[in-house]
Amino acid sequence: MQPIVWYISGHGFGHASRDIEIINTLRARRPDLPVVVRTGASRWIFDLTLRAPVDFQPVECDTGVVQVDSLRLDEAATVRRAAAFYAGFDARVAAERDVLRAIRPALVIGDVPPLAFAAAHAAGIPSIALANFTWDWIYEAYEPERYGAAGLVERIREACATPELFLRLPMWGGFEMAPPEATRDLPLVARRSSRDPAETRRALGLPADRTLVLLSFGGHGLKGLAPATFDAFGDEFVAVLTGHLEMSDAARAAGRGVVEFDEQALYDAGWRYEDLVAAVDIVATKPGYGIIAECAAHQTSLLYTSRGHFIEYEVLVQEMPAYVRSQYIPQEALLAGDWRPYLEELLRQDRPEPADVSGASAAADLILERIAGR
Repeated sequence: MQPIVWYISGHGFGHASRDIEIINTLRARRPDLPVVVRTGASRWIFDLTLRAPVDFQPVECDTGVVQVDSLRLDEAATVRRAAAFYAGFDARVAAERDVLRAIRPALVIGDVPPLAFAAAHAAGIPSIALANFTWDWIYEAYEPERYGAAGLVERIREACATPELFLRLPMWGGFEMAPPEATRDLPLVARRSSRDPAETRRALGLPADRTLVLLSFGGHGLKGLAPATFDAFGDEFVAVLTGHLEMSDAARAAGRGVVEFDEQALYDAGWRYEDLVAAVDIVATKPGYGIIAECAAHQTSLLYTSRGHFIEYEVLVQEMPAYVRSQYIPQEALLAGDWRPYLEELLRQDRPEPADVSGASAAADLILERIAGR
């Protein structure tokens, strides 16, 4: 059987986590369907959460955004890195075209590297774009001509115009190049825990009578925390950490209201991050598609702060109240430890209606229809 080749952005965890959910759904329905993953994302998240093996092939397929830490990005470096990547784009497309011709897939899917669609078009292979944003929209907000990268947005948009189908996820931005007749809007795609939250609390020794707040700031952790950050915790609230050094040092110095886990040890014991998201009451984070979708799937509340100049942030903040109970906390208050009033305000809010998180199933249906039509 001809495989699918799936290109996944290496930017953050959200692209990989939602694509893994769709791949797992596809393979549950069609165990014989080979999947080749080409990505710059770290392999460990695939090894942990894929339920069936794929042919994993590391490749730089886009450049994403240059992060200083979880809450700050480098706009100039982001544009310059993207400009350098697209300066050699023709050669990259030719190389990927040859890879695809050797693999001979039935379909190429991209979330959402422009290289995927340009290479598929050059190889004469149909492609599908799957995303809640497009990279031309992200980079356009930085006015790349200010950094000597005139034409960057147009180059990306041209490459992104070639898919035969656009699967558009909620909280979206961009997609100016997508014809309406070739665009399908999907429900949320989210990882979901199969464990009962109360049983998870008991098994992991988490208190049943406190409000649990999971600090979730991605691979960079949250820098700049002082022990005073945890003054809000200990009586009513308990902070849950997963082993980021800067956060852990501050928590240990505070000495109260904190439960810390070694994330790798949790994984080795059969637990998954979504089990923690389901078991806690609140996730404190910067807003991103993946964590919002997981909170929505488990009706977990979300305390969020700003994340630098990233235009997706504006859309997420506007749209996420329809999916999760959410409350903004300024970075100054976050780092100073002035959490309590924001946590209390969050808990006073009403919850939205449960979200539709059937996007993985809907995407799998459309992908399998396209394969059958070949």
